Amino acid sequence: MHAILLAFPLPLFLGALLSDLAYRSSFQIQWFNFSSWLLAGGLFVGGFALLWALIDLIRSGAARRKRAAVYFLVLLAMWVLGFIDALVHSKDAFAIMPEALYLSAIVTILALVASWIGYSGYHSREAA
Repeated sequence: MHAILLAFPLPLFLGALLSDLAYRSSFQIQWFNFSSWLLAGGLFVGGFALLWALIDLIRSGAARRKRAAVYFLVLLAMWVLGFIDALVHSKDAFAIMPEALYLSAIVTILALVASWIGYSGYHSREAA
């Protein structure tokens, strides 16, 4: 279940970054709207992935606790900065640049790092 939840934030935040880039180059308001909706979707699913990571952190043994803590902190930073980015996107469309673009880039990088950490640490437990 966690792998399914983790699959959504990266493409949604990347889509928001690309929408911000398109808005910066064209100043068409619709790109601003796309970015706001993509951020909302990334935050929604990212919140459930964050909750799942917290549960995994609590349940993990001493051997896996450090990796689970790093993963949780990266997801938490992604979610908090994504929320701040969503607040920036709630301003007037012409007032969001360049702050929204920078935040979207940072959130996308954090989503990539979280996906990398999350998927590299999962092994099939059901096969054992």
